Amino acid sequence: MQVAADRADASTAIQIDLPAIFVSLELSRSTWLITSLSPGAREKMSKHSIRAGDVAGLLVRLAQLKEKARARTGRDFPIIAIQEAGLDGFWIHRVLQSEGIESHVVDAASILTSRRRRRAKTDGIDGETLVRTLLAYKRGEPRVCAMGLLFAQGVSNYEPLKRNRRARLEELKTGDGRPLPAHLKAQIGRELDRLELVLPQLKAVEAERDALLKPVSEGCSTPASMLAQLKGMGPEFTAILWSEALFRSFSNRRQLAAYAGLAPTPWQSGSVAHEQGVSKAGNPRLRTTMIQLAWLWLRHQPTSALSVWFRERVQSKGGKIRKTTIVALARKLLVALWKYSTSGVVIEGAAMKTI
Repeated sequence: MQVAADRADASTAIQIDLPAIFVSLELSRSTWLITSLSPGAREKMSKHSIRAGDVAGLLVRLAQLKEKARARTGRDFPIIAIQEAGLDGFWIHRVLQSEGIESHVVDAASILTSRRRRRAKTDGIDGETLVRTLLAYKRGEPRVCAMGLLFAQGVSNYEPLKRNRRARLEELKTGDGRPLPAHLKAQIGRELDRLELVLPQLKAVEAERDALLKPVSEGCSTPASMLAQLKGMGPEFTAILWSEALFRSFSNRRQLAAYAGLAPTPWQSGSVAHEQGVSKAGNPRLRTTMIQLAWLWLRHQPTSALSVWFRERVQSKGGKIRKTTIVALARKLLVALWKYSTSGVVIEGAAMKTI
């Protein structure tokens, strides 16, 4: 990124009168927020949202800002726009320049922000901050921000996993209506070659997984297929849980919890004795899966004894210990699933899938 605004010359004259309409664009995948400060608007910023990618709507809004400023002051003012370098950085910049609009793309990390530990952050606040940054930059204030350009093509509706990925690639155009550059299209083609090599391998792995979870015969279930019969247990969770842990032999629940990295770490010295939280020394994939599964268990098994225990414990503490309590639930759930799959001990209150 080429830095063009990190001005070290403190002797640069700072301009006070800036006859222009200053506009910031806060861009996301769903909406674009347009924040503007116009002459004659009593220093009040206005905000307007449009659908992401709606370039025509953006240009219409900018034309409206110019017309309103003309109606208030009787003068025509140029528009100066700013946006953060990001996913849509370069092509929108080109569109604005082609319309005769002065456009700047700023490095977001170079903008001064509040050093408060908990500062408010919304798209609206960010939009106003960008406008103020642009004003300071155009006044000539030194070391305000770093301006530059980040290359992006503005293509967001391409699905490479669909079967028509090759045909769609030939139809793609950039956000400002240009065909994809030849070198970029060739690079994407090579990525599609790799993707098409991996997809059959993924299907083979999924077939092996499904065979593992399938009962041997009618009325004769395997331990893995027993897990899959519980409501809320999908094939991916079941396969990970079985292949990472439950096929192994554990002497007791403490060994199982320690293997998953969900066992508490003790702290004891003299008369002081307490736990320091989980050790995280076990299987990281199993531990992560169990935390995710614990949250899903609350949703799909709300009447089970484990879910009731979680809600009662959290409510008694005012709802402030959900994150720590979910780890305890993950440990209890892992032990319960181990007993169920290896010894057939039914989980109290657990619902089974309806066929």
